[in-house]
Formats: sequence, structure tokens, C-alpha cells
Amino acid sequence: MQSINRVIPDRSKLSTTNIITEVWASLGLPASALSSVHLPGDGPGLLSSFKVGQLAQSTIALSGLSAALVHAARNRFPTVPTVTVPLQHACAEFNSEKHLCINGKPKTHISYPIGGLHRSSDGWVRIHDGFPHHRQNALALLNVPRDSSKATIDAAISTWKAKDLEEQGMKNGCVIAALRSFEEWDTTPQAAVLPDLPIKLTKLPTNTPNHPRRSLASGNTKCLEGIRVLDFSRVLAAPIAGRTLAAHGADVLWITAPHLPDLPECDRDTARGKRSVQLDLCNVADKQKFYKLLEDADVVLQAYRPGALAGLGLSTEELVKRNPSLVVANLSAWGTEGEWKGRRGYDSIVQTATGLNVAEGQAAGEEARVLPCQALDHGSGYLLATGIAAALYRREVEGGSWVVEVSLAGTGRYLRSLGRHEGRSGFDVENLAEDDLKGLLETKESGFGSLTALKHSVSIQDVSVGWEVMPKPLGSDEARWL
Repeated sequence: MQSINRVIPDRSKLSTTNIITEVWASLGLPASALSSVHLPGDGPGLLSSFKVGQLAQSTIALSGLSAALVHAARNRFPTVPTVTVPLQHACAEFNSEKHLCINGKPKTHISYPIGGLHRSSDGWVRIHDGFPHHRQNALALLNVPRDSSKATIDAAISTWKAKDLEEQGMKNGCVIAALRSFEEWDTTPQAAVLPDLPIKLTKLPTNTPNHPRRSLASGNTKCLEGIRVLDFSRVLAAPIAGRTLAAHGADVLWITAPHLPDLPECDRDTARGKRSVQLDLCNVADKQKFYKLLEDADVVLQAYRPGALAGLGLSTEELVKRNPSLVVANLSAWGTEGEWKGRRGYDSIVQTATGLNVAEGQAAGEEARVLPCQALDHGSGYLLATGIAAALYRREVEGGSWVVEVSLAGTGRYLRSLGRHEGRSGFDVENLAEDDLKGLLETKESGFGSLTALKHSVSIQDVSVGWEVMPKPLGSDEARWL
């Protein structure tokens, strides 16, 4: 495929309100609701040359406003209740996994010598080490022992060209990215197929327009109370979407497979609000349990690579055939089109490949620098939740089944389009004082002990927001709806 240098839209003059307005309009939602958004706070918010704070406040506000819109529609309210998202709280929530404590102890980050940036023969590569099998596959590709030191791993990587290791890693079940500048990324075919807006919402044609579905009852105390969500996702982005829906009252069943590992560094934070069920979709009995849940589900949320669920007979077409009023929400790393659509990817990998790390490093006087949080994960998670609530609203108004698509690379492109802070002003940011941060935390009992974590940064007039269900060991709940 011939590469095309597409121009990145210039949104550098957009305010946070303008960002919300643009995305809202792209989803076909009523403009009258926009007057209900209240955005206290100003300044960069997060320490970065990029407008990460603006992304945090706008995407979280969009998720809250879309939930409030559903609430107003189901109760026949003439106006949408006021949605408030303070900048500093939103910025803290973009780092929510770092603020979690269990029994008074902060979560520990386990680092492995295979992870992070390594110098290759002609540049740099980043290797993702979040899953055991990804670490093992990378060590096998490099032909080094499993207990190798960083020096041994660095020596092996130094014999490879960066893009060769990236390509071979993709074939060998690893997650590796060559460090690119914006100029290098923009010449790739994948950069040319990313959308200019970060959410795609599509209504599917259906042959059963009169398919009965549960109507949303009025008198609810939470915006999405009564909504049923099947959440097939791990790590951060899509799980954040499920957690957000749960904060607004959705019954979220988090489905994991028995053979997949527990990931305490991420799962304890993103499992808030969710019930945990384990199903092996390769097992006939478990698959029948899933089909039974699907009959009464409103949303299927998944973050497998495009086409992966189709191999299990669970393509969007098959899901909608079984439930013609379903919302199917898909999170991918690189988008649903292009040569890279089937590649594995995570926030750090997408930051590396698409030029964000190099650009941030140049602004800070370094060779490469990561963003101050997993901004693509968090931004994509809230955008996905926004798209789901938008689809639920439009289903309420128009009927039908809907597909929501968000990608990490698409969110990164949108962040880049917002422009940069002048000079080093984006790095002149003070972190929240400890006393201020304490006011944003709550402590509840979980299946792992006393859990302290950030409250959700959205508040909605006359509506409850937050989580009652706390994390518990995987598979603790029955495969049924409340």
C-alpha cells in the first residue's frame, strides 16, 4: 500500500468546550445538551507539552454528559441535568491506577528487564511486558534465557534494526514498537487511514426492526441503571469504559477466561463497579451461558484485535443476529482499517510508534519521553464510554443496533491535533497537594481488603454517581443478570 502524508487537523485554538462540542456533534447528539456542562479549573493540568489535561477533562465530561442525556431521555426531562467535571480531579483520574492502595499499601509496579526502551543498531525499540506470554515470546525471539539481565537483553537487541525487530516481533507474538518521530510515522500507511475524529458510531441495518427490547424505566437514581453490559476486556482502555458505565449504574459483568492471569496492577482499579465471571468461550457449556446472557444484554464491550472474536463465532454480525438491539463497542490499538489493524498494541507501544514519545522528548530536551499518564488508554476509555451512551440514547430514540469504534492510535492522533503548550509552559505544572488529593479519594472494603481509590470526577445534578461493587477475585460471581 502506498503511503500518504495526511495533514493533521489544526485544533490548537479549540477550548475544552469546543472539543466537547465537536465530538458531540459527530455522534449526532442534541446540541441543546451542551449547555449542561460545567468545567471548573484552568491551566495545563498535567505535566506535558501536549494538552493532556484538556483531553482528560473533555473526554471525561463527554462520558458524563452522554450518560446524563440517557437519563434525561428515559425520564422525559426537558433539559439535561448539569454535569460538572473539575480539571484537577479529571487529571488525577487519568492516573487513577497510580493512586490506588490496598490495606494502606500503594500498589507495587513490577518491572522486568525486557520492558521499556532499548537501543537497537539503528535507533530504539520499546517492548511491552504486561503479560507473561509477551515477555516470554520476546525473550525467545532474542534467543536469551528467561532470567537474562538487562545488559544481556540490551546486547541482543543491539544486533537488530528497530523496524526489523518490530516486524518480527509481531509475527512471533511479541508487542514491540520502533521509536519513530512524527515525520516517520506520517509516512506509514497506517497513519493515512486513521480517522480525524476519535469515535465512530454506526447504526447497523437490521431485518428485525420490531425486535422487542427492554425499555429503560424512569425514576432511576443513576443515569444508566438497568443497562446490562458484557465486558470482555483487560488492562486499561476498554476496562475504563466499563468502569465508567458502572459508575453511572450499569450492571457490568466482566467476563474473563480461566486461562488468563490476574493483573493486579490494572485490575484492582478498573474492576470497580463490576461483577466478575469466568467463561471459556471454547467450551460448549460456557458458550451457551454466554448466549443466554447475550439475549438480555444491552452492550457487548470488547478489546480484542479486529476479527479475533469472529474466530469464535462471535462477530458483530453474529452477536446482532442473536440480539438485534445490541450495542457492540470495539476498542483496538491501531484502528479497524489498514495494514496494522491486526497488530497487538498498548498505550506505551502506540505512543512510541506514532511519534508522541519523540515529540515529548524534544520539548523536554530529551531523546524520548513518555506522556505523564497512560493518556491514550484513559482518553480512549472515556471516549468509548461516551460512544456507548450515545448509542444507547440513539437506540432509545431511533431503535436498532449500533457499533462503536475507538482506537488508541486514533485518540493519539486527536491529542496531537490539539496542538502543544507554548515553550516549556506545559512542564511548569505543580502536582496536586497531598491534602487536595485526599479529598478526591474514598475507601471501601473489597475482596482484597480495604481499598482506597479515586472517586469518579463526574458529578451530575440530582443523580448518584460512583461504585458500590468493589474488586474481588476473578470468577467470584454467577453468570446471571441482577
